[in-house]
Amino acid sequence: MKFSILVTCPPQAQGAQSALKFAKASLNAGHELHRIFFYQDAVNLSSTLQIIPRDEHNLNDEWSAFIAEYKLDAVVCIAAAVRRGVLDENEAKRYNTQGYNLSPQFELSGLGQLVDAMIVSDRMITFK
Repeated sequence: MKFSILVTCPPQAQGAQSALKFAKASLNAGHELHRIFFYQDAVNLSSTLQIIPRDEHNLNDEWSAFIAEYKLDAVVCIAAAVRRGVLDENEAKRYNTQGYNLSPQFELSGLGQLVDAMIVSDRMITFK
């Protein structure tokens, strides 16, 4: 079965961790992950500037490592990201900021990618 995942919750919420566990389990079970779409506060999972205390679970690093390992399509909603200060190099130039913080495993794009994922996938699983 071909899945896509929509994550909307902040990194501190249980849903962000549950989404990662579901993604790993689905690949281990032989399913395909078409796309992971990060929306609303979940865009913060793609920021390299999230500082997690050493005694806490670093979900940002775990998502980045998982996406890199499986070469997954991880899309971050550009409007939600810019609003929350998550920028790639192009958006940093566009808004004339001094730097950018989007982890290289993620891509900024629009809601059209979410619609495409819904059309192409057998199931869209949402984690709030």
